Amino acid sequence: MKIAFIVFEKMTTLDFVGFFEPMTRLSLYKNRLREELQWDLCGIQEEVKDDRGMTIKVNKIRPDLSEYDMIFVPGGYATRTLRKDVNFISWLQTAKDSAMKVSVCTGALLLGAAGWLQGKRATSNPSAYDLLTPYCKEVAASRIVKDGNVITGGGVAASLDVGLFLVELFSCKDTAMEMQREMDYPYYKAGNTNADYVIG
Repeated sequence: MKIAFIVFEKMTTLDFVGFFEPMTRLSLYKNRLREELQWDLCGIQEEVKDDRGMTIKVNKIRPDLSEYDMIFVPGGYATRTLRKDVNFISWLQTAKDSAMKVSVCTGALLLGAAGWLQGKRATSNPSAYDLLTPYCKEVAASRIVKDGNVITGGGVAASLDVGLFLVELFSCKDTAMEMQREMDYPYYKAGNTNADYVIG
């Protein structure tokens, strides 16, 4: 499984890191994985600064995202403008054939702008529910929503829950629970991956 972590100017880093930590940690559980994990930090420039000024280096600049099995899009206030950036959204749309699209917080607005939430349920940071509404069939006041091959997460700290949800999906409930203990994060409720519509 090859993952593209999408990064952009003025994103919220906790949205990104909260998901990145459990997903990349999963590579340490080789005997519990169906396939090897690989990943890249992908963006449209060599480095980005988050919404507090932290600099993140990009190791793949404007790659064809169809090379990836999954893309992950974090959020941040910048998404409100970026969703209207034709250049960025057309690059994001190169992931149309990727098997899975995942977002946290207002990253859902970018999935929506790319056209991937049409006819689907989705969630985001509660402050952006009204902005998300035009892009999807239903906005769910949930921590995680899985609708087919699209998974969206709520605001900021929900990134850890979404990461653990994917760990459980790609491995098993026991792996997710073991990882929770390692990270001292007791809030994720394992055992929901069979449902397409997750309330929590």
